[in-house]
Amino acid sequence: MPTVKNITVSVPEDVYRAARVRAAERGRSVSALVADYLRSLSDQGDEFARLEAQQQRVQKDIARFRAGDRLGRDEVHGRAVR
Repeated sequence: MPTVKNITVSVPEDVYRAARVRAAERGRSVSALVADYLRSLSDQGDEFARLEAQQQRVQKDIARFRAGDRLGRDEVHGRAVR
């Protein structure tokens, strides 16, 4: 079982009451809601790191780029006049 850390969070009374109601509606505790939220923040960081690594791989595969290598407007849109 992973180590669990306790944290103290101060919130206004109305926020606390609303959180308790929301947690009860979901059959969860306020602590579980907060833990889920914090976990979602760390998941987003993992997604960012994954996307950044993917971007670096794609950029590494691009040997070189020259403006002269671009297709013309008509070629891009398939409307070349013949």
